[in-house]
Amino acid sequence: MPTLPRAAYVDDDVWRDERERIWMRQWVVVGRVEEVAASGDRLLVDVAGESIIVARDSKSRLHGFYNVCRHRGAELVPLAAPRCAHAGSVMRCPYHAWTYGLDGRLRAAPRLERDQVPEVSLHPVAVDTWGGFVFVNLSPELAGPLVDHLDGTDVRVARYPLDELRCGATFRYEVAANWKIVAENYNECYHCGPIHPELCDLVPSFRRGGGNQLDWEHGIPHRKGAWTFTTTGTSTRQPFAGLDEQERTRHKGELVYPNLLMSLSAEHVASFRLEPHGPASTTIVCDLFFHPDEIARTDFDPSDAADLWDLVNRQDWAICESVQRGNSSRAWSGGWFSPMEDQSFNITRWYSAAMNDDRD
Repeated sequence: MPTLPRAAYVDDDVWRDERERIWMRQWVVVGRVEEVAASGDRLLVDVAGESIIVARDSKSRLHGFYNVCRHRGAELVPLAAPRCAHAGSVMRCPYHAWTYGLDGRLRAAPRLERDQVPEVSLHPVAVDTWGGFVFVNLSPELAGPLVDHLDGTDVRVARYPLDELRCGATFRYEVAANWKIVAENYNECYHCGPIHPELCDLVPSFRRGGGNQLDWEHGIPHRKGAWTFTTTGTSTRQPFAGLDEQERTRHKGELVYPNLLMSLSAEHVASFRLEPHGPASTTIVCDLFFHPDEIARTDFDPSDAADLWDLVNRQDWAICESVQRGNSSRAWSGGWFSPMEDQSFNITRWYSAAMNDDRD
């Protein structure tokens, strides 16, 4: 099965096209609900170069807007501002002090008479949440239900208490690779034997048969005596309540296109948020989530999971950057997915459909 062509990974024109057809039209994960937990909180995020504000109003409803004043187009929130902040009850443009409510409506324009104040609101984006994650869609008129976009992920991980979990460790990586290369790499374990020896010692199935015929639906078993993704394969943290017998001892993985990757263990969940900046530049934010009761313990220490994940992540990003450099060679026009990489071929199917979506 062929990969996407070379241009899909290296060409600026293709990036500009997919920016409009994918990142401006699809549901994209941008953060966590706890980052905008209280009325008056706001979140400043970047979606493929568009600055977006997510805010919670006095009635605890989430709203999303482009970070653009309707007067002269200045940024309401400077890009150097903190990602998370408490905005209070209004947002005021620093240029001419036009003031907006957290629902986006213009509330005041200094030195204008009442009949001179236009009835405008900030340009909206759609906002929804699932599993404690905040999603936005920059084309609200085209946005279908978020549950449809999840494509069954919500059902497959229903027993994990995602909305209750809280972040216990965060890694931020700047990776010189196309976001699709990262997603393709995540979706196969053909590479696990050569690239991840420590991980394969923990999960021998990742090495057998080139990672072929892995039963992701029911989870992947660890080595004998191990039951979670940590340096030892065990933990003093308790498994999440409500998991079935297989989930208490196996590992699951999910990819919600275009930019949410999740690895689910019995007592923690790792999420990866992809933030592309061009055809060969992607910020990857890896958060490790734990149950609040475990975080509250005086002896809470996430390093057993964090050390393993940081090692595996760096191995992945290094090979992804190598693939990006190889894809940039004039000798490379495209490649092939092997049978054990069928899940990675899924991105070709999804990507082709998204790029050929001709909705206005």
